[in-house]
Amino acid sequence: MNRLLQKYNEEIKPALIKEFGYTTPMQCPKIEKVVINLGVGDAIANPKALEEAVAELQQISGQKPVITKAKKSIANFKLREGMQIGTKVTLRGERMYDFLDKLFNISLPRVRDFHGVSATAFDGRGNYTLGVKEQLIFPEINFDKVNKVRGMDVVIVTSAKTNKEAYALLKAMGMPFAKKEA
Repeated sequence: MNRLLQKYNEEIKPALIKEFGYTTPMQCPKIEKVVINLGVGDAIANPKALEEAVAELQQISGQKPVITKAKKSIANFKLREGMQIGTKVTLRGERMYDFLDKLFNISLPRVRDFHGVSATAFDGRGNYTLGVKEQLIFPEINFDKVNKVRGMDVVIVTSAKTNKEAYALLKAMGMPFAKKEA
């Protein structure tokens, strides 16, 4: 059993039930899935860039990503509807907890000048979006084999109804939020 999942079941869940006064354990918010999205804008001119991005995302997540296609044509970007322009992966269960554990404890602290992630990136429904500027912070990525530094979006989808509940959940899970300045 994953140590983050074990921590959630043994420590975090009872603490959240007590803090928010839930009547049943099923009301307690939990992380449902993590979606990692990697946009590859240069895939239009260089199709090999998309293959590299897929390979890197597979290394990071431990799961085969799907290729995303453009929803509409944009002439200024020489983009036509249906062109392959990115890759994403949805993690659930054991892999999701493994990824979050690695993200919170290994990858984010490796970011230069890291003071914590923003506590305001919630969407109002308990979901959190985090932008990562470079894939090099993940330990699986070999620095010498990277041709281009790419950013990615990590969306953490929770069952929380409010931002406050989601914040309490992620904070207890070990998300390194920035200290609020008074």
